[in-house]
Amino acid sequence: MAVKVGMISLGCAKNQVDGELLMAKLKAAGYELVDDVAMADVAIVNTCGFIESAQKESIDEILELGLLKKEGRIKKLVATGCLAERFQGEMRKELPELDGVLGIGANEDPAKYLRDMLESGPIEAFPEKEKLPLSGDRELTTPSWSAYLKIAEGCDNRCSYCAIPYIRGGYRSRTMEDIEQEARALARNGAKELVLIAQDTTRYGIDLYGEYSLAKLLKRLSGIEGIKWLRALYCYPDAITDELLEVMADEEKVLPYIDLPLQHCSGKVLRAMNRRGDRESLEALIEKIRSKVPGVILRTTLITGFPGETEEDFTQLSEFVKTVKFDRLGCFTYSREEGTPAASLPDQLDQEEKERRAGIIAEQQMDITGEKGEALIGKTVEVLVEGFDRYAECWFGRSYMDAPDVDGKIFFTAPEKRPTLGSFVQVKIEDCMEGDLTGSLELNV
Repeated sequence: MAVKVGMISLGCAKNQVDGELLMAKLKAAGYELVDDVAMADVAIVNTCGFIESAQKESIDEILELGLLKKEGRIKKLVATGCLAERFQGEMRKELPELDGVLGIGANEDPAKYLRDMLESGPIEAFPEKEKLPLSGDRELTTPSWSAYLKIAEGCDNRCSYCAIPYIRGGYRSRTMEDIEQEARALARNGAKELVLIAQDTTRYGIDLYGEYSLAKLLKRLSGIEGIKWLRALYCYPDAITDELLEVMADEEKVLPYIDLPLQHCSGKVLRAMNRRGDRESLEALIEKIRSKVPGVILRTTLITGFPGETEEDFTQLSEFVKTVKFDRLGCFTYSREEGTPAASLPDQLDQEEKERRAGIIAEQQMDITGEKGEALIGKTVEVLVEGFDRYAECWFGRSYMDAPDVDGKIFFTAPEKRPTLGSFVQVKIEDCMEGDLTGSLELNV
Protein backbone atom coordinates (compact mmCIF):
# COMPACT_ATOMS: atom_id res chain seq x y z
CA MET A 1 0.00 0.00 0.00
CA ALA A 2 1.11 3.55 -0.76
CA VAL A 3 2.42 5.63 2.12
CA LYS A 4 -0.11 8.33 3.04
CA VAL A 5 1.24 11.86 3.34
CA GLY A 6 -0.52 14.96 4.67
CA MET A 7 0.71 18.53 5.01
CA ILE A 8 -0.10 21.58 7.09
CA SER A 9 1.31 24.70 5.43
CA LEU A 10 1.83 27.81 7.55
CA GLY A 11 2.87 31.38 6.87
CA CYS A 12 2.75 33.30 3.62
CA ALA A 13 1.40 32.46 0.17
CA LYS A 14 4.97 31.98 -1.11
CA ASN A 15 5.47 29.16 1.38
CA GLN A 16 2.08 27.78 0.38
CA VAL A 17 3.21 27.54 -3.25
CA ASP A 18 6.38 25.74 -2.14
CA GLY A 19 4.18 23.25 -0.30
CA GLU A 20 2.01 22.71 -3.37
CA LEU A 21 5.10 21.98 -5.48
CA LEU A 22 6.46 19.61 -2.82
CA MET A 23 3.22 17.64 -2.54
CA ALA A 24 2.96 17.27 -6.31
CA LYS A 25 6.45 15.76 -6.36
CA LEU A 26 5.47 13.29 -3.64
CA LYS A 27 2.31 12.33 -5.51
CA ALA A 28 4.31 11.76 -8.70
CA ALA A 29 6.64 9.49 -6.72
CA GLY A 30 3.75 7.27 -5.65
CA TYR A 31 2.81 8.67 -2.25
CA GLU A 32 -0.90 8.96 -1.47
CA LEU A 33 -1.92 12.48 -0.47
CA VAL A 34 -4.53 12.97 2.26
CA ASP A 35 -6.23 16.21 3.31
CA ASP A 36 -6.34 15.33 7.01
CA VAL A 37 -2.85 15.00 8.49
CA ALA A 38 -4.31 12.95 11.34
CA MET A 39 -5.01 10.23 8.76
CA ALA A 40 -1.47 10.30 7.32
CA ASP A 41 1.43 7.92 7.82
CA VAL A 42 3.78 10.88 7.34
CA ALA A 43 2.71 14.33 8.56
CA ILE A 44 4.59 17.33 7.16
CA VAL A 45 4.55 20.79 8.74
CA ASN A 46 5.60 23.37 6.16
CA THR A 47 6.82 25.90 8.71
CA CYS A 48 7.12 29.68 8.82
CA GLY A 49 10.15 31.22 10.51
CA PHE A 50 9.73 34.88 9.64
CA ILE A 51 8.93 36.38 13.07
CA GLU A 52 8.56 35.08 16.61
CA SER A 53 4.77 34.67 16.53
CA ALA A 54 4.99 32.64 13.31
CA GLN A 55 7.75 30.49 14.76
CA LYS A 56 5.58 29.79 17.81
CA GLU A 57 2.66 28.76 15.59
CA SER A 58 4.92 26.32 13.72
CA ILE A 59 6.30 24.85 16.94
CA ASP A 60 2.82 24.48 18.44
CA GLU A 61 1.68 22.62 15.34
CA ILE A 62 4.66 20.25 15.55
CA LEU A 63 3.98 19.60 19.24
CA GLU A 64 0.30 18.90 18.57
CA LEU A 65 1.12 16.44 15.80
CA GLY A 66 3.78 14.95 18.08
CA LEU A 67 0.96 13.90 20.41
CA LEU A 68 -0.77 12.10 17.52
CA LYS A 69 2.50 10.37 16.74
CA LYS A 70 2.84 9.31 20.39
CA GLU A 71 -0.68 7.85 20.20
CA GLY A 72 0.34 5.92 17.08
CA ARG A 73 -2.09 7.73 14.80
CA ILE A 74 0.74 9.00 12.58
CA LYS A 75 4.08 7.25 12.08
CA LYS A 76 6.51 9.98 11.05
CA LEU A 77 6.65 13.75 11.53
CA VAL A 78 8.64 16.07 9.24
CA ALA A 79 9.36 19.81 9.30
CA THR A 80 10.04 21.71 6.07
CA GLY A 81 9.97 25.40 5.14
CA CYS A 82 11.48 28.53 6.66
CA LEU A 83 11.78 27.51 10.32
CA ALA A 84 13.51 24.26 9.31
CA GLU A 85 15.90 26.19 7.06
CA ARG A 86 16.58 28.94 9.58
CA PHE A 87 17.28 26.80 12.67
CA GLN A 88 18.81 23.76 10.99
CA GLY A 89 20.95 22.34 13.76
CA GLU A 90 18.51 23.12 16.55
CA MET A 91 15.22 21.68 15.33
CA ARG A 92 15.57 18.02 16.31
CA LYS A 93 17.41 18.90 19.53
CA GLU A 94 14.53 21.12 20.65
CA LEU A 95 11.78 19.06 19.03
CA PRO A 96 12.67 15.35 19.32
CA GLU A 97 9.18 14.54 18.01
CA LEU A 98 10.57 15.23 14.54
CA ASP A 99 11.77 12.37 12.36
CA GLY A 100 12.87 14.68 9.57
CA VAL A 101 14.02 18.26 9.16
CA LEU A 102 14.33 19.36 5.54
CA GLY A 103 15.64 22.72 4.36
CA ILE A 104 14.05 24.48 1.40
CA GLY A 105 16.62 23.06 -1.03
CA ALA A 106 15.36 19.55 -0.20
CA ASN A 107 12.12 20.43 -2.02
CA GLU A 108 13.99 19.55 -5.23
CA ASP A 109 13.53 15.84 -4.45
CA PRO A 110 11.43 15.39 -1.29
CA ALA A 111 10.53 11.79 -2.18
CA LYS A 112 14.18 10.77 -1.86
CA TYR A 113 14.46 12.20 1.65
CA LEU A 114 11.17 10.67 2.80
CA ARG A 115 12.24 7.30 1.41
CA ASP A 116 15.58 7.53 3.24
CA MET A 117 13.76 8.45 6.45
CA LEU A 118 11.28 5.58 6.17
CA GLU A 119 14.02 3.07 5.38
CA SER A 120 16.87 4.26 7.59
CA GLY A 121 15.46 6.45 10.36
CA PRO A 122 15.58 10.17 11.26
CA ILE A 123 17.05 12.50 8.65
CA GLU A 124 18.23 16.10 8.42
CA ALA A 125 19.02 17.53 4.99
CA PHE A 126 19.88 21.08 3.98
CA PRO A 127 20.91 21.29 0.31
CA GLU A 128 21.74 24.68 -1.23
CA LYS A 129 18.82 27.13 -1.09
CA GLU A 130 19.10 27.62 -4.85
CA LYS A 131 17.85 24.04 -5.36
CA LEU A 132 14.37 25.12 -4.24
CA PRO A 133 12.15 24.59 -7.31
CA LEU A 134 10.55 27.75 -8.68
CA SER A 135 8.18 25.92 -11.03
CA GLY A 136 6.63 22.55 -11.73
CA ASP A 137 3.37 20.69 -11.15
CA ARG A 138 1.42 21.82 -8.08
CA GLU A 139 -1.23 20.30 -5.83
CA LEU A 140 -3.35 23.44 -5.56
CA THR A 141 -4.74 24.26 -2.13
CA THR A 142 -6.67 27.33 -3.29
CA PRO A 143 -10.12 27.21 -4.94
CA SER A 144 -9.91 26.41 -8.65
CA TRP A 145 -10.89 29.94 -9.66
CA SER A 146 -8.00 31.68 -7.86
CA ALA A 147 -4.31 30.75 -7.67
CA TYR A 148 -1.03 32.23 -6.53
CA LEU A 149 1.72 32.58 -9.11
CA LYS A 150 5.22 32.94 -7.64
CA ILE A 151 7.39 34.95 -10.02
CA ALA A 152 10.63 35.14 -8.02
CA GLU A 153 12.36 33.78 -4.93
CA GLY A 154 14.61 35.34 -2.29
CA CYS A 155 15.40 38.97 -1.60
CA ASP A 156 18.29 41.43 -2.00
CA ASN A 157 16.77 44.32 -0.01
CA ARG A 158 18.44 43.43 3.31
CA CYS A 159 16.03 45.33 5.55
CA SER A 160 17.69 45.37 8.97
CA TYR A 161 14.77 43.68 10.77
CA CYS A 162 14.21 40.88 8.25
CA ALA A 163 15.62 37.34 8.23
CA ILE A 164 14.27 36.39 4.80
CA PRO A 165 17.54 36.92 2.85
CA TYR A 166 19.33 34.60 5.29
CA ILE A 167 16.58 32.00 4.99
CA ARG A 168 15.72 32.25 1.31
CA GLY A 169 18.89 33.61 -0.30
CA GLY A 170 19.31 36.22 -3.00
CA TYR A 171 16.69 37.40 -5.49
CA ARG A 172 16.02 34.98 -8.36
CA SER A 173 13.44 35.71 -11.05
CA ARG A 174 11.73 33.10 -13.18
CA THR A 175 11.75 33.69 -16.92
CA MET A 176 8.68 35.23 -18.49
CA GLU A 177 8.27 32.14 -20.67
CA ASP A 178 8.23 29.86 -17.62
CA ILE A 179 5.72 32.04 -15.77
CA GLU A 180 3.45 32.35 -18.81
CA GLN A 181 3.48 28.58 -19.30
CA GLU A 182 2.34 28.03 -15.72
CA ALA A 183 -0.26 30.80 -15.96
CA ARG A 184 -1.77 29.18 -19.05
CA ALA A 185 -1.91 25.82 -17.25
CA LEU A 186 -3.67 27.44 -14.29
CA ALA A 187 -6.16 29.09 -16.66
CA ARG A 188 -6.90 25.73 -18.29
CA ASN A 189 -7.51 24.38 -14.78
CA GLY A 190 -10.19 27.04 -14.25
CA ALA A 191 -8.26 29.91 -12.65
CA LYS A 192 -9.84 33.30 -13.29
CA GLU A 193 -7.70 35.25 -10.84
CA LEU A 194 -3.92 35.02 -10.66
CA VAL A 195 -2.17 36.64 -7.70
CA LEU A 196 1.48 37.36 -8.48
CA ILE A 197 3.76 36.99 -5.48
CA ALA A 198 7.45 37.28 -4.59
CA GLN A 199 9.28 38.78 -1.66
CA ASP A 200 9.41 41.92 -3.83
CA THR A 201 7.37 41.71 -7.04
CA THR A 202 8.46 45.12 -8.34
CA ARG A 203 12.06 43.92 -8.64
CA TYR A 204 10.99 41.12 -10.93
CA GLY A 205 13.36 40.64 -13.86
CA ILE A 206 16.19 42.90 -12.68
CA ASP A 207 18.52 39.89 -12.41
CA LEU A 208 17.50 38.34 -15.75
CA TYR A 209 16.75 41.31 -17.97
CA GLY A 210 18.67 44.15 -16.33
CA GLU A 211 15.52 46.19 -15.70
CA TYR A 212 12.34 46.10 -13.65
CA SER A 213 10.05 43.93 -15.75
CA LEU A 214 6.83 43.45 -13.78
CA ALA A 215 4.92 45.74 -16.14
CA LYS A 216 6.01 43.74 -19.20
CA LEU A 217 5.13 40.48 -17.45
CA LEU A 218 1.65 41.70 -16.52
CA LYS A 219 1.03 42.87 -20.07
CA ARG A 220 2.12 39.48 -21.39
CA LEU A 221 -0.12 37.59 -18.97
CA SER A 222 -3.06 39.81 -19.93
CA GLY A 223 -3.23 37.96 -23.23
CA ILE A 224 -4.12 34.64 -21.62
CA GLU A 225 -7.68 33.55 -22.35
CA GLY A 226 -9.76 32.73 -19.29
CA ILE A 227 -7.87 34.98 -16.89
CA LYS A 228 -10.02 37.92 -15.77
CA TRP A 229 -8.04 39.34 -12.83
CA LEU A 230 -4.29 39.82 -12.45
CA ARG A 231 -3.22 41.06 -9.03
CA ALA A 232 0.34 41.83 -7.88
CA LEU A 233 1.27 41.78 -4.17
CA TYR A 234 4.33 43.08 -2.28
CA CYS A 235 5.27 46.06 -4.51
CA TYR A 236 8.15 47.94 -2.91
CA PRO A 237 7.79 51.74 -3.19
CA ASP A 238 11.18 52.56 -4.69
CA ALA A 239 10.58 50.26 -7.68
CA ILE A 240 7.12 51.49 -8.70
CA THR A 241 7.77 52.58 -12.29
CA ASP A 242 5.67 54.80 -14.56
CA GLU A 243 5.40 51.84 -16.92
CA LEU A 244 3.85 49.72 -14.16
CA LEU A 245 1.29 52.42 -13.34
CA GLU A 246 0.43 52.77 -17.04
CA VAL A 247 -0.19 49.03 -17.34
CA MET A 248 -2.44 49.11 -14.27
CA ALA A 249 -4.38 52.02 -15.71
CA ASP A 250 -4.65 50.70 -19.27
CA GLU A 251 -4.87 46.89 -19.06
CA GLU A 252 -8.37 45.78 -18.12
CA LYS A 253 -7.22 42.51 -16.52
CA VAL A 254 -4.52 44.12 -14.37
CA LEU A 255 -6.31 45.18 -11.20
CA PRO A 256 -5.70 48.71 -9.88
CA TYR A 257 -4.60 47.31 -6.52
CA ILE A 258 -1.14 48.03 -5.11
CA ASP A 259 0.27 46.45 -1.98
CA LEU A 260 2.99 48.83 -0.72
CA PRO A 261 4.77 47.40 2.35
CA LEU A 262 6.04 50.78 3.62
CA GLN A 263 6.75 49.78 7.28
CA HIS A 264 7.14 53.42 8.39
CA CYS A 265 7.26 57.01 7.16
CA SER A 266 9.91 58.57 9.43
CA GLY A 267 13.11 59.05 7.42
CA LYS A 268 15.17 58.32 10.53
CA VAL A 269 13.37 55.05 11.26
CA LEU A 270 13.44 53.99 7.61
CA ARG A 271 17.20 54.55 7.45
CA ALA A 272 17.62 52.40 10.57
CA MET A 273 15.53 49.77 8.80
CA ASN A 274 17.90 50.03 5.82
CA ARG A 275 15.03 51.23 3.67
CA ARG A 276 14.76 54.30 1.50
CA GLY A 277 12.46 57.32 1.54
CA ASP A 278 10.73 59.54 4.09
CA ARG A 279 7.27 60.92 4.67
CA GLU A 280 7.56 63.58 1.98
CA SER A 281 8.74 61.18 -0.74
CA LEU A 282 6.18 58.52 0.21
CA GLU A 283 3.28 60.98 0.15
CA ALA A 284 4.48 62.22 -3.26
CA LEU A 285 4.58 58.62 -4.55
CA ILE A 286 1.08 57.90 -3.26
CA GLU A 287 -0.27 61.08 -4.85
CA LYS A 288 1.36 60.07 -8.14
CA ILE A 289 -0.13 56.56 -8.00
CA ARG A 290 -3.62 57.90 -7.30
CA SER A 291 -3.39 60.45 -10.10
CA LYS A 292 -2.18 57.92 -12.69
CA VAL A 293 -4.37 54.92 -11.73
CA PRO A 294 -8.07 55.78 -11.36
CA GLY A 295 -9.84 53.84 -8.63
CA VAL A 296 -6.62 52.38 -7.29
CA ILE A 297 -6.77 50.53 -3.97
CA LEU A 298 -3.71 51.00 -1.76
CA ARG A 299 -2.76 48.47 0.92
CA THR A 300 0.24 48.83 3.23
CA THR A 301 1.87 47.22 6.24
CA LEU A 302 3.48 49.18 9.07
CA ILE A 303 5.74 48.32 12.00
CA THR A 304 5.50 50.03 15.39
CA GLY A 305 8.15 49.93 18.08
CA PHE A 306 11.23 49.60 15.90
CA PRO A 307 14.40 50.22 17.96
CA GLY A 308 14.87 53.94 18.48
CA GLU A 309 11.32 54.88 17.36
CA THR A 310 10.62 57.96 19.46
CA GLU A 311 7.23 59.34 20.40
CA GLU A 312 7.86 62.00 17.74
CA ASP A 313 8.52 59.31 15.09
CA PHE A 314 5.35 57.51 16.08
CA THR A 315 3.30 60.72 15.99
CA GLN A 316 4.58 61.30 12.47
CA LEU A 317 3.47 57.78 11.52
CA SER A 318 0.05 58.33 13.05
CA GLU A 319 -0.41 61.62 11.17
CA PHE A 320 0.78 59.94 7.97
CA VAL A 321 -1.93 57.25 8.29
CA LYS A 322 -4.62 59.88 8.89
CA THR A 323 -3.40 62.00 5.94
CA VAL A 324 -2.91 59.27 3.33
CA LYS A 325 -6.02 57.22 4.23
CA PHE A 326 -4.93 53.84 2.95
CA ASP A 327 -7.73 51.59 1.74
CA ARG A 328 -6.23 48.57 3.51
CA LEU A 329 -3.63 48.52 6.29
CA GLY A 330 -2.00 45.95 8.54
CA CYS A 331 0.06 47.06 11.54
CA PHE A 332 2.52 44.80 13.35
CA THR A 333 4.74 45.25 16.36
CA TYR A 334 8.49 44.99 15.76
CA SER A 335 9.80 41.46 16.30
CA ARG A 336 13.43 41.23 17.47
CA GLU A 337 14.78 38.49 15.23
CA GLU A 338 17.99 36.66 16.08
CA GLY A 339 20.77 37.23 13.55
CA THR A 340 19.32 40.41 12.03
CA PRO A 341 21.16 43.76 12.33
CA ALA A 342 18.20 45.40 14.06
CA ALA A 343 18.33 42.86 16.90
CA SER A 344 21.55 44.45 18.18
CA LEU A 345 20.40 48.08 17.86
CA PRO A 346 20.16 50.17 21.06
CA ASP A 347 16.92 51.64 22.40
CA GLN A 348 14.79 48.53 22.09
CA LEU A 349 11.19 49.24 23.15
CA ASP A 350 9.20 47.04 25.50
CA GLN A 351 6.36 44.94 24.12
CA GLU A 352 3.64 46.85 25.94
CA GLU A 353 4.67 50.13 24.28
CA LYS A 354 4.94 48.48 20.86
CA GLU A 355 1.42 47.11 21.24
CA ARG A 356 0.05 50.44 22.50
CA ARG A 357 1.30 52.16 19.38
CA ALA A 358 0.04 49.40 17.07
CA GLY A 359 -3.38 49.64 18.72
CA ILE A 360 -3.57 53.38 18.00
CA ILE A 361 -2.78 52.82 14.31
CA ALA A 362 -5.33 49.98 14.12
CA GLU A 363 -8.06 52.17 15.62
CA GLN A 364 -7.28 55.00 13.19
CA GLN A 365 -7.43 52.63 10.25
CA MET A 366 -10.73 51.13 11.45
CA ASP A 367 -12.28 54.60 11.21
CA ILE A 368 -10.80 55.15 7.74
CA THR A 369 -11.97 51.74 6.52
CA GLY A 370 -15.45 52.50 7.84
CA GLU A 371 -15.54 55.84 6.02
CA LYS A 372 -14.44 54.26 2.74
CA GLY A 373 -16.97 51.45 3.14
CA GLU A 374 -19.82 53.87 3.78
CA ALA A 375 -18.86 55.79 0.64
CA LEU A 376 -19.62 52.64 -1.36
CA ILE A 377 -23.19 52.29 -0.08
CA GLY A 378 -25.61 52.52 -3.00
CA LYS A 379 -22.96 51.60 -5.57
CA THR A 380 -22.76 48.36 -7.55
CA VAL A 381 -19.52 46.39 -7.59
CA GLU A 382 -18.37 43.25 -9.37
CA VAL A 383 -17.81 40.33 -6.99
CA LEU A 384 -16.05 36.99 -7.43
CA VAL A 385 -18.33 34.49 -5.68
CA GLU A 386 -16.40 32.34 -3.17
CA GLY A 387 -18.94 30.62 -0.94
CA PHE A 388 -22.14 30.54 1.10
CA ASP A 389 -22.25 31.35 4.81
CA ARG A 390 -24.97 29.04 6.17
CA TYR A 391 -25.03 30.79 9.56
CA ALA A 392 -25.57 34.25 8.11
CA GLU A 393 -27.59 32.71 5.26
CA CYS A 394 -25.88 34.75 2.59
CA TRP A 395 -23.24 34.46 -0.11
CA PHE A 396 -19.80 36.02 0.05
CA GLY A 397 -16.94 36.92 -2.26
CA ARG A 398 -14.37 39.56 -3.11
CA SER A 399 -14.18 42.58 -5.37
CA TYR A 400 -11.04 43.86 -7.08
CA MET A 401 -10.50 45.84 -3.88
CA ASP A 402 -9.79 42.70 -1.83
CA ALA A 403 -6.86 40.31 -2.07
CA PRO A 404 -7.46 36.72 -0.92
CA ASP A 405 -6.73 35.88 2.74
CA VAL A 406 -5.61 39.40 3.73
CA ASP A 407 -8.56 41.69 2.97
CA GLY A 408 -12.28 41.66 3.75
CA LYS A 409 -15.27 40.04 2.10
CA ILE A 410 -18.48 41.25 0.55
CA PHE A 411 -21.53 39.42 1.90
CA PHE A 412 -24.71 39.47 -0.17
CA THR A 413 -28.16 37.96 -0.41
CA ALA A 414 -29.46 36.32 -3.57
CA PRO A 415 -33.00 35.10 -2.83
CA GLU A 416 -34.04 34.68 -6.47
CA LYS A 417 -30.87 33.24 -7.96
CA ARG A 418 -28.21 30.77 -6.80
CA PRO A 419 -24.79 32.11 -7.92
CA THR A 420 -22.13 29.70 -9.14
CA LEU A 421 -18.93 29.50 -7.12
CA GLY A 422 -16.11 31.11 -9.07
CA SER A 423 -18.49 33.26 -11.13
CA PHE A 424 -18.58 37.06 -11.26
CA VAL A 425 -21.76 38.84 -10.23
CA GLN A 426 -22.92 42.40 -9.66
CA VAL A 427 -23.72 43.30 -6.04
CA LYS A 428 -25.39 46.50 -4.83
CA ILE A 429 -23.73 47.62 -1.58
CA GLU A 430 -26.23 48.35 1.19
CA ASP A 431 -24.19 48.53 4.39
CA CYS A 432 -20.68 48.38 5.92
CA MET A 433 -20.02 46.41 9.10
CA GLU A 434 -16.56 46.28 10.73
CA GLY A 435 -14.75 46.52 7.40
CA ASP A 436 -16.91 44.05 5.52
CA LEU A 437 -19.51 45.20 2.99
CA THR A 438 -23.01 43.77 2.71
CA GLY A 439 -25.44 43.98 -0.16
CA SER A 440 -27.73 42.14 -2.54
CA LEU A 441 -27.36 40.53 -5.92
CA GLU A 442 -28.32 42.73 -8.84
CA LEU A 443 -30.47 40.64 -11.17
CA ASN A 444 -31.09 43.00 -14.06
CA VAL A 445 -27.51 43.60 -15.19
